[in-house]
Amino acid sequence: MSVLTRDEAQTRAQILDVERYTIALDLTTGEETFDSATAIRFTARAAGDTFVEVKPATLRSISLDGQPLDPTLLDGNRYPLTALAAGPHELHIDAAMRYSRTGEGMHRFTDPTDGETYVYTQLFMEDVQRVFAAFDQPDLKSVFSIDVTAPEGWTVLGNGVAEHAGEGRWTIAATPLVSTYLVAVAAGPWHSVTTEHAGLPFGIHCRRSLAPYLDADADEILDITRALYDRYHEKFDEPYPFDSYDQAFVPEFNAGAMENPGLVTFRDEFVYRSAVTDTERQTRAMVIAHEMAHMWFGDLTTLTWWDDIWLNESFAEYMGYQTLTEVTLPRARNSVSAGESPFPDTWVDFGVARKGWGYDADQRPSTHPVAPDPDAVPDTASALLNFDGISYAKGASALRQLVAWLGEKDFLAGINTHFARHKFANATLADFIDNLASATDRDVHAWAEQWLRTTGVDTLTAEIASPEPAPNGNGQSWALAVTRDGSRPHRITVGTYDHALGAQGGPGHLALRDRFELDVPGDGTPTIRPGRRPALVVLNDGDLTYAKVRLDTASWDTVLTSLSGIPDALTRAVVWNTARDMVRDAQLPPATYLAAARTHLPHETDLALVQGVLSFAAGQVVDRYTVPEDLPAARATLTDLCRDLIRRTEDGSRPGLRLIAVRHFIDAATQPDTLRTWLDEGTVHGGPELDPELRWRILTRLAVLGATDEAAIATELAADPSATGREGAARCRAALPTAEAKAAAWDALFTDDTLSNYLFTATAQGFWQPGQEELTGAYVARFYPDAIALAARRGPAIAEAAGRYAFPAYAVDPMSLGTGTRALEDPDLIPALRRKLVDQLDDLRRALAVRSAVALAD
Repeated sequence: MSVLTRDEAQTRAQILDVERYTIALDLTTGEETFDSATAIRFTARAAGDTFVEVKPATLRSISLDGQPLDPTLLDGNRYPLTALAAGPHELHIDAAMRYSRTGEGMHRFTDPTDGETYVYTQLFMEDVQRVFAAFDQPDLKSVFSIDVTAPEGWTVLGNGVAEHAGEGRWTIAATPLVSTYLVAVAAGPWHSVTTEHAGLPFGIHCRRSLAPYLDADADEILDITRALYDRYHEKFDEPYPFDSYDQAFVPEFNAGAMENPGLVTFRDEFVYRSAVTDTERQTRAMVIAHEMAHMWFGDLTTLTWWDDIWLNESFAEYMGYQTLTEVTLPRARNSVSAGESPFPDTWVDFGVARKGWGYDADQRPSTHPVAPDPDAVPDTASALLNFDGISYAKGASALRQLVAWLGEKDFLAGINTHFARHKFANATLADFIDNLASATDRDVHAWAEQWLRTTGVDTLTAEIASPEPAPNGNGQSWALAVTRDGSRPHRITVGTYDHALGAQGGPGHLALRDRFELDVPGDGTPTIRPGRRPALVVLNDGDLTYAKVRLDTASWDTVLTSLSGIPDALTRAVVWNTARDMVRDAQLPPATYLAAARTHLPHETDLALVQGVLSFAAGQVVDRYTVPEDLPAARATLTDLCRDLIRRTEDGSRPGLRLIAVRHFIDAATQPDTLRTWLDEGTVHGGPELDPELRWRILTRLAVLGATDEAAIATELAADPSATGREGAARCRAALPTAEAKAAAWDALFTDDTLSNYLFTATAQGFWQPGQEELTGAYVARFYPDAIALAARRGPAIAEAAGRYAFPAYAVDPMSLGTGTRALEDPDLIPALRRKLVDQLDDLRRALAVRSAVALAD
């Protein structure tokens, strides 16, 4: 299949105006294919040649202006339109299209719980061609009218209000001008909760087997949706531009969500079957906020080409976090909950969970600017690679720094000008910067060059001295100099803290002395502050810029004893990120990070911080960075920490913290006895009772330890025959420490090609386990040719899953690195897999460097 190049898109955009698509989809024709009939009205500005894209199972017929064309001329995914005359035209295409099992195009899913079937579209980048024929590029916006024939008893959802005409026939209201990749249809026997807000119909939808769980959270989801909708209307001059707002939680969804106008689709893991923490609820709310922001950033005003994906994702990420904080933080501050407030400051979660994603991506060989040069994104295959931590987390961080430097008033004025000038149209980076510049006297063009066109992470280092006493003897003072390794300007806040004697809190409780702003680089003159030297000086207090931070020696000594005593959670997030960066840069021994976690997490009140630190400690520090001879001590530290957290929450006052501790205790367990007791009794002693998520988690760990078998897995699956249960069983079977289990899992992953995207991921997650290296060692070399062949057969979605989950991440040795590096030379590597392998191998190289530093220190 040919990918679309930027040059081709520009040429076609100069030739064509596309006025309207009229589409008829018939979902009653069988389990493998559906029928798709498309009429496209368009105008050729001048005579010439072009093409239309379609990926059919069978192309039945095609005609132009009533004249039949030869279907056999279809070349891959392109049908040539040659010698096209200037003027209006109408193109008709009738085809049978394949359902997808990989979340691309029209995905079809049958719920094992009740046998009901659901379909939904995911048309991002170039997958619209799997559903209907199109001139598929973002700057050929059009009106879309869609009719759907569905089985009786199904409900059809779309970008506009859908009307049922009887006998399974549905008509979806025509859209305003939108891009092809934003068209959406979802059909099935949905369970729906509907309401009205601001004169528009609002709805949330899920498969029927999840109805009780959606109903339990419906008020929360709709409340946050309404609050965000109202807050965005306070920020944006342009009103919400579509006729309804539906949110569908769909099965086996590849992304977190997709911003289809009027019909946002979410992965249905956000309909919680099991207990979750307030931080996880906050994450769901943030995804709702992110996707709603896209109604303006991306849907109303759309990028012209994929080099400007940051105009979609960075803005939605920033606006999502900022706006959710604005609508929920007052509630958290008014909460009477002791220690755990629902929806605390959302930026803490961003700092500890999302920002590291950006920092990591920006230090790999595959890094790219937030806004890359157009020539660096020559086609859709290369564009797909940029949906990463840079386009999301780094871009959002850059915008947060822009607002700190520019001021929110001018920032909002600039983006409202942007919407007004490009309403239902397309825009570029240059358009946006010009519109922003119209609202301020500051040089935003220079800011954009420094922040959006560069790569890498700056490092800010604090140097502190005590200057000579003033001649008149007027008190003490201290001096702060900040050195910068990098090229970007930063406006930061500096926080200073003193030991607070007698105060309540964690070890070595600290009190804020002062916060002040600082521009880096300055004029080179140290900043002189009155008073004695603080116990702790934190650069980027408040986390308003994107940079690694290094503390002075005395401040770092204070951190090791008093981190949990820092009064503000966002400041603690900055410091924990500093520790994380130092471990990854081989500047802090992994054992020191674990010791800090063991000391301070029992006193941590913010669940996002607990979860973020524990995840890094378990998944990276213990499983990848710790040298083998230190592993028993590292695992003991992690287990002791989790056991301590469980003991501290026995009174039931902090259920979220207890749930996090129980999950990590399960994952870290080296002996099966406690886990087997919990599973047999159906509860953790003192709570919680085991819900499906915890039962499968325990069974997976027992499988890894060789303390369960296929019979027990089958029994558990019979008790939980849901889609999640099937994934849990696949994960457990692949985790069993036998040669037979590993061979069967490998065959399922790389040979038979029948696994759906989610079952593929679950099987890959189970296959590679720390501690099973002898059993899986022979598969390290097999991974590369098998994954390369798989990606070529099954496409980018499975390639991404293979590179992310089936990679031998725990084979941390030079031989594994060498094997992978040589595999990058294979000419058959598709771009999606190549990018994942480049990133994974760089992480492996970093893990080896950390281990080498530990060995040298010993």
